[in-house]
Amino acid sequence: DAIMSAAEVLTPPAAPQLPNLQDARWRRFSLLTVPGWHNSGPVHWQSRWESLRPDILRVQQEDWERPDPGSWVLQLDHAIRAARQPVILLAHSLGCITLAHWVKETGGRGVAAALLVAPADVERPDAAPALRGFAPIPLQQLPFASRLIASDNDPCCTLARAAHFAANRGSDLISIPNGGHLNAQSQLGDWPTGQVLLHDLVWRRRRH
Repeated sequence: DAIMSAAEVLTPPAAPQLPNLQDARWRRFSLLTVPGWHNSGPVHWQSRWESLRPDILRVQQEDWERPDPGSWVLQLDHAIRAARQPVILLAHSLGCITLAHWVKETGGRGVAAALLVAPADVERPDAAPALRGFAPIPLQQLPFASRLIASDNDPCCTLARAAHFAANRGSDLISIPNGGHLNAQSQLGDWPTGQVLLHDLVWRRRRH
């Protein structure tokens, strides 16, 4: 009950769309996707959003198969530093944990908001050995507006753990029923619900 009282399920309007590239408001920010382990393939929502909005750039990693925490944090830092405007981060899975380590090391400079989707619980007993170097997971308060989107049947993170992460970081928690890991296998397509939640985070919750 405590978990679900902290979670909020939003019902998006029909055929939601991100504001188009001509919308002057989006020009205030640089949008960066932060993929997780193995990168995001062409049908992953991060890739689909990059196709919808060519100004969304991806944080690239030197080795997607053998993730090194120090290298991944450094690559994220380089991408944020290279941005010419305040950054909005669109993170998934291990990308969410990388973001948390980056904030711990840098204080979170340059970021205006972050969408944290299906964080990977690298501390769970069955976590892949390749991911254990990212433990322990930092739990500091985030210095920017954030929204954590979790599924109630994600094999990589329980909803209880997602709620714990959100509470410690000051993030909104949104529960998606039966969404799995909210990745390519979830068959989200352009993920209109995620688009609505991003729009709401940036233009309603974030303080301008």
